[in-house]
Amino acid sequence: MADETLHGLELRSLATPEGELKLSLEEVTIAAPGADEIVVRVEAAPINPSDLGLLLGPADLSTLTVGGSGDRPTLTVQIPPQRLRMLQARLGQSLPVGNEGAGTVVQAGANQQALLGKRVGMLGGAMYATYRKIAVRDVIVLPDDASAADGASMFVNPLTALAMVETMRREGHKAIVHTAAASNLGQMLVRICQVEDVPLVNIVRSDEQAALLRDAGAHYVVDSSGSDFAAQLTDAVAETGATIAFDAVGGGKLANAILHAIEAAANRNAAAYSRYGSSQFKQVYIYGGLDVGPTLLDRGFGFSWSVSGFLLTPFLQKVGAETVQAMRNRVRDELKTTFASHYTDTIGLAEALDPEVIDAYQRKATGRKYLIDPSR
Repeated sequence: MADETLHGLELRSLATPEGELKLSLEEVTIAAPGADEIVVRVEAAPINPSDLGLLLGPADLSTLTVGGSGDRPTLTVQIPPQRLRMLQARLGQSLPVGNEGAGTVVQAGANQQALLGKRVGMLGGAMYATYRKIAVRDVIVLPDDASAADGASMFVNPLTALAMVETMRREGHKAIVHTAAASNLGQMLVRICQVEDVPLVNIVRSDEQAALLRDAGAHYVVDSSGSDFAAQLTDAVAETGATIAFDAVGGGKLANAILHAIEAAANRNAAAYSRYGSSQFKQVYIYGGLDVGPTLLDRGFGFSWSVSGFLLTPFLQKVGAETVQAMRNRVRDELKTTFASHYTDTIGLAEALDPEVIDAYQRKATGRKYLIDPSR
């Protein structure tokens, strides 16, 4: 296959100036790999919340219409006018989707012939496709006993979980609060913190999620749907000394509740009253948008606090190549233990454009993670 020109399909998302979002499977030709490139037959690619921003954007899914054929479907969705200005930089561009994936190397450049036939994990976009040409620096060779499904999610969630612990240490905190904690990423963070003896307060939204984490060994689990949520969260923060939080929800009052809990815990041992609040610095990083509404803060937690965004790529750029390589090596070595991912269902490329399937995965429900296998 080394000299063969490959043809495949690629899932694309196109936002038009007229306010339509068009999803389609486009035919692509894969050029021969360069000296340090490979071509991978994609066999698994997860649908992460970060993928949905590009795939569906701020489109109104209630306006979805279906076209094309069974194996080559097309979807058209209206973008509300007030949201269209958010997309000015991408209007008119047919963009490939899928941040990460895994598969088998079917072509290799002159310097990478040893990789032929190897199974690799990949990071770099355009993974919802039958083939992906990619630089070798952006792949990790999977262990011999690892499947493509094992390696499909070895970058975004594992590296983000490790980045949270590293950020905690670099900023001088000693414990973490994490929301949507029963997610695949949340379960990885539980396992990391157990190994590294980092106190972790897990916020979930149901008894079922709480039981899942407790069965996995999590000690501090708080259900945000409970009537005593604020009191339980404050107790957990006071016991652990947590002063940094990573919030996957974003919208609503959850970040506000965390800041209040940290402030209340700090005031339990205050020597004197201060009208400016405690001197304890409180940091909330928003790293997801499960709730895309406004982040609501009532400012009743003093003046020593910060709420800001957290993204993996800037973190990796900041910490340097040596730290990043060590993190990647750890993910590879613990791929089927600490960093194991679990999926609700596996779908093909055409199925990813089925309205009923879209309705399921765009809900971003905890414990409902989908995997695309373009070879289906």
